[in-house]
Amino acid sequence: MLRLAWVELKLFLREPLTVVFSLALPLIILFVLGGVFGNQPSGPGDDVVYRGIGAMTYYVPAYLGLVAASVCVISIPNHLASSRERGVLKRFHASAVSLGAVVGAEVIVALVISAVSGALLVIAASFVYTFDAPQSLSAVVGVFVLVTLGFAAFGILLGAVLPTARSAQSIGMLVWFVMLFLGGAGPPPEVLTDAMRTIGEFTPLWHAVRMMHDAWLGLDAGLSWLVFGTIGIVSALLGVILFRWE
Repeated sequence: MLRLAWVELKLFLREPLTVVFSLALPLIILFVLGGVFGNQPSGPGDDVVYRGIGAMTYYVPAYLGLVAASVCVISIPNHLASSRERGVLKRFHASAVSLGAVVGAEVIVALVISAVSGALLVIAASFVYTFDAPQSLSAVVGVFVLVTLGFAAFGILLGAVLPTARSAQSIGMLVWFVMLFLGGAGPPPEVLTDAMRTIGEFTPLWHAVRMMHDAWLGLDAGLSWLVFGTIGIVSALLGVILFRWE
């Protein structure tokens, strides 16, 4: 599994699209939103947006969830579908490489890339903007790992059922953009229409953002822990059941 993870990590760094989406694009969008909205919280008598906190204080922990989603929803399905399409998974299966080793390698790579990207995002944002520090760094790290594992399970499910690398890349990007705009990492959730907010609440990112806010700011995540955990567990089970070697 560790040997496969090392190979997958090198393959990941050789794919410009996945590198841009996981490392560069979330940071660029964060800086654009910070330049537009600043970090001034809603005042008395103002409409409450960003859950009543400053925009950057809202976005920085939210974008840790987006980073994990970028790596897992775009990269993992693409890698698995590409390996199946090129016969790599078939050769693994013939060589008695276990499903656990293949999936575990993808999860390890997702954790490493997400951690590096998330750290770079927080460091870069801290040089430019002022936002609230996390109440508990250990809690933030723990929740970030849980969020990454949940998104990795979702990405493995997509990679298990999508037949080609092109379809995996297309569906992964579509899901990512829907989560970006409706899942709490784009426009303020309070300005979305009721229909948009309802759709957003069905996305994993909506609940991941609230979990990160809970760990970072102490804001109540409500049922998001249960919902996101259910999504992750169901995705993992379906991914194993539906996984195809060829």
